[in-house]
Amino acid sequence: MTPRFFCPVPLAPGAVIELPEPVTHHAVHVLRLRSGDEVVLFDGAGREYPARLEATGGKVRAVLGPWRDAERESPLDLTLVQALPAGEKMDWVVQKAVELGVRRLAPVISARSRVRLAGSRARRREEHWRQVMIAACEQCGRNRLPQLAPLADLTDFLAVAAPATTAKLLLAPGGNQSLRDIAPGTAVMLLVGPEGGFTEGEEAAALAAGFRRLSLGPRVLRTETAGLAALAALAALLGDFR
Repeated sequence: MTPRFFCPVPLAPGAVIELPEPVTHHAVHVLRLRSGDEVVLFDGAGREYPARLEATGGKVRAVLGPWRDAERESPLDLTLVQALPAGEKMDWVVQKAVELGVRRLAPVISARSRVRLAGSRARRREEHWRQVMIAACEQCGRNRLPQLAPLADLTDFLAVAAPATTAKLLLAPGGNQSLRDIAPGTAVMLLVGPEGGFTEGEEAAALAAGFRRLSLGPRVLRTETAGLAALAALAALLGDFR
């Protein structure tokens, strides 16, 4: 598979560009690429270009070929709202959600979240998640970066109304809403709690904000499994897994 790199600089057919330092490091020191090797560059807004590397004087440049129309986005408008799980589970959720085609990911802090982030720590973690998103896009072939919302408190997030046309689903045991009830073309927002789930008050607030309880079967899924399972099921029912 030809290596793919996110390159957030102006790209155009026939252009010769100097690769940003992080891309150069990954290409040369991690993948051991050399002059003449073929790569693919994408700008995160949908454009993809084959390119050939040129290494001269310690600098690595790329000679771009013609623009390629390679749209690999899911036809579904999916937003995942994930309450922060413990440890490195959020990295896994971000990575796999990108692979499954999510358009937006909103991390939130709830009462039972074991991780508490604020200020500079929150900003550093957001940048880390963005890098996880970029790496996932490079791996899975997506040319558009999903949106990453700033880390927010669940209460503040629920206060911002989603469009009325969005199906807002709360993943919780005992739900009576089915994914099969969602009409084709409907935007979907999935809300997933942390380990231990949401408190009764948080569930009530979500329901008051227009969320409906979604059933994913008789088994209780882990926080890092539930949202991804719902994304995959939606892709199978309404998206490009069919």
